[in-house]
Amino acid sequence: TEKQTRIYGIFREKSFAETLFEKTGCEPSDISIVVNTHLHFDHCGGNTIFDSSGEIVPQFPNARYFVSESEFNHAQNPNERDRASYISENWKVLQESGQLQLKPDDYEVIEGLTMRQTRGHNAAMQTFRLERSGAVLFGFADIVPTRHHLPAAWVMGYDLYPTETLAHKKRLLPLAVEENWLCLFYHDYEQPLYRVTNKEGKFSAEEFSLN
Repeated sequence: TEKQTRIYGIFREKSFAETLFEKTGCEPSDISIVVNTHLHFDHCGGNTIFDSSGEIVPQFPNARYFVSESEFNHAQNPNERDRASYISENWKVLQESGQLQLKPDDYEVIEGLTMRQTRGHNAAMQTFRLERSGAVLFGFADIVPTRHHLPAAWVMGYDLYPTETLAHKKRLLPLAVEENWLCLFYHDYEQPLYRVTNKEGKFSAEEFSLN
């Protein structure tokens, strides 16, 4: 809505479809799989779009949309703590069109791309790991939303289970250093892709460019 757009500071210079084509040469109709780490509106809002008549429709008409069954069940009945984060317009039409597919807590999307439930931000959020040619791209989702959240104790106030977020960070960040992962920090407003280093016990992010 106009009010939500104002509250959350959403200012679009281009549509997602325009940016997708510029970056990849693909149209929304070319996308065959959309994976949701969880159903908070800031992560799944791109699932749907308003058409020219103002109706809500799938943004990717030929895609299967994946989400864990655990996360979907909670999104259908959220509690007072996280109810505002779930907006059913982001997935309801996908149910009606038959495009929404419920998945296990841990599963493989395609060969080399795995999803794993990482409880902390909420009960059923998933992180992803993509392996290609011996390299790893790891998506932290909201476990480490920005590079500023690399210190173990720096956890978002939104998290329902902050001590579990803390435990995951203490497990995952050393692996990121040891295995030289390319790390995606979804909410980093300057640059989302980094390598993580550990200098004298302090984790830091080094910028990485695909160009």
